[in-house]
Amino acid sequence: MANYVGYGTGRRKSAVAKVWLIPGGSGQITINEETPRSYLKRDSLAAVVTEPFEATGTADEFDAKVIVRGGGLSGQAGAVRHGIANALVAADPHYRTVLGPAGLLTRDPRVKERKHAGFRKARRGKQFSKR
Repeated sequence: MANYVGYGTGRRKSAVAKVWLIPGGSGQITINEETPRSYLKRDSLAAVVTEPFEATGTADEFDAKVIVRGGGLSGQAGAVRHGIANALVAADPHYRTVLGPAGLLTRDPRVKERKHAGFRKARRGKQFSKR
């Protein structure tokens, strides 16, 4: 990663994505050494990943190398999107005016709630037994 121009970390649910942008690329994205379509399995999730590039019009200016860990495929796709948006802002701060209003720089705060004492799950109480 010697010649990268922007780095960003993206998070969603329990997924964390590390993103490096390489200038002068052809718009190729690799997620854990695979294409977005083959890694994320669904076209809709692969489309989510490219949203920051489409919003800024930089689809052909950068290549993105992504390492993502934790969570499921949907959370990972959201984390990659967030990481690419953060990396674009690190590469050029002017992109913040486009990505911010589009909601691509906001971290989705929804995380699974922890289990509480005396409950079966986070909010599911004990099963009542009359007899």
